Amino acid sequence: TSHASDQFGLKDSSLIRTQAYIDGKWVDAKQGGVIKVTNPATAEELGTVPEMGLEETKEAIDAAANAFKTWSKTTAKQRHDILKKFYALMQEHQDDLARLITLENGKPLAEAKGEHAYSASFIEWFAEEAVRTYGEVIPSAISNLRNVVIKQPIGTSILTPWNFPSAMITRKLGAALAAGCTAVIKPPPETPFSALALVELATRAGVPPGVINVVTTQANVNDVGRELCQNTAVKKVSFTGSTPVAKMLYGLAATTLKKVSLEAGGNAPFIVFDDADIDAAVAGAIICKFRGSGQTCVCANRIYVQSSVYADFASRLAEKVAAFKVGNGLDKDTTHGPLIHDRAVEKVERHVEDALSKGAQLVHGGKRLPGPGSFFAPTVLADVPADAAVNSEETFGPLAALTRFETEEEVIRLANSTPLGLAGYFFSRDVGRVWRVAEALEVGMVGTNTGAISQAVIPFGGIKESGLGREGGPHGIDEYMNTKYIAFGGL
Repeated sequence: TSHASDQFGLKDSSLIRTQAYIDGKWVDAKQGGVIKVTNPATAEELGTVPEMGLEETKEAIDAAANAFKTWSKTTAKQRHDILKKFYALMQEHQDDLARLITLENGKPLAEAKGEHAYSASFIEWFAEEAVRTYGEVIPSAISNLRNVVIKQPIGTSILTPWNFPSAMITRKLGAALAAGCTAVIKPPPETPFSALALVELATRAGVPPGVINVVTTQANVNDVGRELCQNTAVKKVSFTGSTPVAKMLYGLAATTLKKVSLEAGGNAPFIVFDDADIDAAVAGAIICKFRGSGQTCVCANRIYVQSSVYADFASRLAEKVAAFKVGNGLDKDTTHGPLIHDRAVEKVERHVEDALSKGAQLVHGGKRLPGPGSFFAPTVLADVPADAAVNSEETFGPLAALTRFETEEEVIRLANSTPLGLAGYFFSRDVGRVWRVAEALEVGMVGTNTGAISQAVIPFGGIKESGLGREGGPHGIDEYMNTKYIAFGGL
């Protein structure tokens, strides 16, 4: 059976759940297999969770489909009240939940507390959206007919990534529950404990059995993913992760024409124009590039700096990066934690070596750090050529790759020269340029004079091969609802 080590150190140890959750019961895998979860800062085992497969996934889907019959009939106010209780419990246990994020993901505790606040804000936001799923009355062209439009819950499955172990769950689950949907969640095998703790709190808040189900898997992920996408009882698939996996799941979901929300990879440009406030641009780049040690889908991946301010920006950025303290996220002096595993470190190494071999200059960092854990030194490269791998692949690591440009037209062409389009950023104090560039960037979200854009209240999502659908904001709940038209005739 699954187990936990004694290194969690939570105030409420009952938040540490080492089993999956199906139909209101904490359960082990039928075959008895387990997944080992490690702390990426120490390489020590945190604990294990069940290695589940197709049989458990079908059980979870059946439980969700059965619970949907009653949960979808609850009033919006009832769902609002339960979600508000869930939010209050998340706030009450914020220290424990933040510590869990740091232990399994590695991000510094201050950053984990930030993720927790972000995560809880989705539950609060969608609690308040639950009671606002308004319908419409549309004036009729026929005198004895009335046109009414209503919104109804759809039923869902959720697949989430490891880089935000808490917030990626609540961004989807909050909307689903608020809409009246039930859910089957497949959390990432690297960071399952945050998801399981959230489910424990949701249960305490009064979410009935079968409404939320969690299936943990690693070895059987292909079978589980296929079932979640192809089972006819599932009506909606929501996924955050890489573009290749998003495409695969999209294809699987197409077999039954499910509604999908896909938040896939990014390759965000970060542009510094010569009229920018350089200190603000450096601060924005630090937040935007190095948050989560570069492991977020909206991280700056390509940094373009206009030639007249290029040297100044590069030196100021390198100075700030040199002051970072890389280490265990639980140490109070740590500013930046490890990468999630050694494969992530190897990708950053490959990108650095590739850029240097093609003529880039190493300004700071550039190497793996010694000792246990998956650490890579925060790195700044200058004069990165256009054909470097970092410009066409998302690094997902602490590598700031600088390229100089001359004109606005040139940099917009460079910024848009990717099949991806999630986020883009630029710094400029010319109001005309701000409007022009914001409209010209082929992305779903633009940060102008800021490196931080994520909030529960905004429609988060991308265009092109970065996905489809929006999460959060006024439209987030619509992804989990069907629009039904009712014609009232014979009047």
